[in-house]
This record gives sequence, C-alpha cells and structure tokens, in this order.
Amino acid sequence: MSAPADYEKLGAFYLGRPWDPASEQPTGGPLLYDGRHLTTHAFCVGMTGSGKTGLCLSLLEEAALDGVPAICIDPKGDLGNLLLTFPELRPADFAPWIDPGEAARKGQSIEQRAGEVAALWKSGLGAWGQDGARIGRFRDAVDLAIYTPGSQAGLPLAVLGSLGAPPPGLDAESLAEKVAAAVGGLLTLLGVEADPVQSREHVFLSNLFHHAWSRGQSLDLGGLVRAILEPPLQRVGVLDLETFFPAKDRQALALRLNGLLASPGFASWLEGEPLDVQRLLWTAEGKPRLSVLSIAHLSEAERQFFVTLLLEEVIAWMRAQPGTTSLRALLYMDEVFGFLPPVKEPPTKRLFLTMLKQARAYGVGTVLATQNPVDVDYKALSNCGTWLLGRLQTERDVDRVMDGLAGAAAAAGTTFDAGATRRTLAGLRSRVFLMNDVHEEAPVLFHTRWAMSYLRGPLTRQQIGQLMAERKAGVDAAPSPGGLGAGAAATGTGAGAAGAGAAGAGAAGAGAAGGATVASQAGAALTCMAAAAATAAAGWSTLSGCGAAT
Repeated sequence: MSAPADYEKLGAFYLGRPWDPASEQPTGGPLLYDGRHLTTHAFCVGMTGSGKTGLCLSLLEEAALDGVPAICIDPKGDLGNLLLTFPELRPADFAPWIDPGEAARKGQSIEQRAGEVAALWKSGLGAWGQDGARIGRFRDAVDLAIYTPGSQAGLPLAVLGSLGAPPPGLDAESLAEKVAAAVGGLLTLLGVEADPVQSREHVFLSNLFHHAWSRGQSLDLGGLVRAILEPPLQRVGVLDLETFFPAKDRQALALRLNGLLASPGFASWLEGEPLDVQRLLWTAEGKPRLSVLSIAHLSEAERQFFVTLLLEEVIAWMRAQPGTTSLRALLYMDEVFGFLPPVKEPPTKRLFLTMLKQARAYGVGTVLATQNPVDVDYKALSNCGTWLLGRLQTERDVDRVMDGLAGAAAAAGTTFDAGATRRTLAGLRSRVFLMNDVHEEAPVLFHTRWAMSYLRGPLTRQQIGQLMAERKAGVDAAPSPGGLGAGAAATGTGAGAAGAGAAGAGAAGAGAAGGATVASQAGAALTCMAAAAATAAAGWSTLSGCGAAT
C-alpha cells in the first residue's frame, strides 16, 4: 500500500483502490481522482446498499481536506454524518449516535455497541491507510454546519426575509431568470401550477416582480399581497388586466398567499442567517465551510421552493465571480430524484441545467446523486464529465445509465465501449464502482475507501439539534436582510468576503416580529379588499383605496 503522503497531495482525491474482478480484491495503490475534473461535474448512482452514500461523503471529505467549500443539499438526512468525525476514535465519541434498537438486536448495551463500532472504525480506517490524525486534519480544514430551513432544529435560514431586488446593472436575461425562479418557487410552495408560459398566476406575478425589481424596489410578502390586490399594471401583454386576471381571481390568489403568511410555521422561514451563498461557503475569517442544508423535515412543495431559491442564489453568486479553471466550490445534492425529472419541468430543473452548462467557467462543480436513474433527465446529465456507477437494481436502470453515458461521451467528443460497460455493471458488488471520467482514457473499476465519517444513517431533528447546540448557544449573528436576491449582492471573490457566517441562528424574536409584521400587512390588505369585494368585478381600480404596491 502506498504511503499516506501519496494521496495527501493538493488536488488528489483519495476515493479507494482499483478493483480486480477476477480475484475480487482491491489491488495496487490508491485510486486518486483529479479534483479539477469536478468542474465538469459528476453524477453518482447506485441502489440501496451499493455504497453510494459512503462514496459521496468520501468525495466531500477529500474536497474539504483540499480547502474546497461545499453546499450540500440533504433530502434524506444522511449528510449530517459528516459531523460525526472523531479524531480520537473513542467509544464515548460514538456512544451518543448509536442506534439503541440496533444495540438491543445484537444483545448489547449502548456502551458495548459503541466500543465495537469505535474498534471497527479504527481498523477500517487503518486498512485504507487512514487514522485519527487524518480525521483531525479534516476537522481543522473546514467549518461544519447543519442548516434547517423552516425549522429551529439546526441553524435556521431566513429564506423569506424579503423579496429583495437584485443589484443594479443586472442584465435583462439574468433578471428574467431570477424573476422566473422567485415566482416558480413561490407558486410551488402555494401548490399552484408554475408553468412560466401556461400559468396565468406565473405570468401575472412575474410581471409584478419585474415591475418592482427593474425599478430597484424590493418586495416583502405583505407588499406582494397588496400588489396582487392593487397591481401597478394596467395591461399584461396586449390584454387589459381585468380580462387577463379578474379581480375575484386575484383575490383568491391573495387569500392563498395570506394563508401561507398566517400559518403557525411561517415565522421559522424568517429567522436565522440570511440565505447568502458567500456565508454558506466561507466563514468571516476566510475558512472554507461545509454547509449541510437538511430538508428532510420539509414537505415536497417546501423542498422544491427552498431548492429553487437556493439554486438561484448560487447562480447569482457564481456569475459575480471571476472565471477560473480551478475548483472553487462544490454544490452537492443527494437524491436529486424529483428535482431534475425527465419529463416534468419544476423550477429546479431549469436551474440545475444552468449549473451543469455554465458553472464550469466559474470553477463551481455540481455533484448529483440518486438511486433512481430512470427518474432523472439523462440528457441533462450528459453535461457531467464523471460518472460514478454502483450496483443497480433493474435492467431499466442500466439502460438509462447507458443512455446517459452515450450522451456524456458524445458531448465530450469521446467514445465508450457499451458492451463492456454493460457487462461490468452487471457484476458489481457493494462498495465497488465503475468510474467513467471523460478526462481519462478508459473507465476504472474501484473499491471505495473507508469513510472517515461515522455512517450511522439519517439524523433526526433532535440529533441535528445536539450537533448544533453549542453553536446556537453562542453569540447569534445579527440577521442581515435575507431571502430572495440576498446572495446576488455577495460580489466578493476572496474567502471571507461574506459576513459572520460562523455565527449561530439569527435572533428568533426579530424573525417572529418580522413574521407578525408581514402577516399584519397582509391582513390589512385583505380587510380592505373584502370591503371592496362587492364591486370587485368592476376591475382592479376599485381597490385603489387599499394602498400602493411596494
């Protein structure tokens, strides 16, 4: 086995060792993946038990050791395991995270099970040339945090603080994309059809956002309700407003939005740090950050809403950076199923396509993972230069992966042996992956290394709270204006250009007060609207007494 120094070189990601299918054993020295190849993005697929989660966490560990920050979207709750990294490898470190049910099934106490797991992790790491010292270097290299949008379990994010206007000078195309993302995400949260062309609600709200943002005006949600009731528009396209969207229908949309504002859980979307990409990637002191954005507790509509807003913020931040050929940052999403579908067009799909097509120029790598390849748009994945293929469940899954590989090879101007690849995929075992990298001459079969993180499975909200308790107990950062558009203002390119990202959750009282204010504004607008309901059919101008849109 090669000395650890061989895989501690900058830019060399230690993922495992080459695998010999004849002897069914790892062979030779470490498999080193060039981290720069992630600027052309990566896709990891494998069924349950394939080792996909361990491989992806190992990839993030290697990036962190290189000082590359990452934003990790976590729909299942597994990525919090990155914080279960213990340099001393003591049983007491593992004990709080042992599953009591698993210990009971083995006839062990938690302490006994913790001792067994600690010994297993120490020996497992040793077999792959790793030890507690390497875990210590990982912990020293990055700041680790778990954010829970819409919840106080981890570090909350002020996603709905304001519908902030983008910075001046934004080009028309970028402004249109930002409007589409904001409106699409909001309508998804409301459960309204979000087709940018066919949906009347989408077209109407897009006009409201464009009217405000093109004038440098921000919108809070109360202001949006007022703008719906009394639009600063007389026409949409060539149609007068009343023909396109009658007042009674606008009233229904306003009521729906007010229902969101009045819901008990709404205040949690206003609290905490702003949704600021620079702060998610680096601390105020310039230390790289590995930010886990846990969304397992959210409904499907809420997940779509949050991921839409996040991706728009990432794209806005990215476009404000100078170009580079180096790997500047990673965006990772586990279980991308539902966010990049082959047929449907959720707002997240367009944004992921933008990332896959444009992020390379800015040094931002996108890594996507799933266990359901048939439910992902393989044409979009043809933009991924690295495919990490684990054991698949069905022949249909294999067919979809083969289609994707063909597209990736065509996009890169290379070829691949479809027959040999199919045969290899059919014989994969757990923790054995086929890596197809368009930057290399041939695919490589390899066995994944032992993850430094304790892979205990999805974390509960209570466990996330335990991990973040110390940080939340510290001095809270004063929340800066967050929400839609906040990240676009972060134009710094150096580490630490953001504000105090290492601080804990924002002031809950301030967030709650903000929620009450917004709800109060919306309520006042709806009260005025109700008074004019009898004459609503006469047109939007009958609501002129309800106040101007902001």
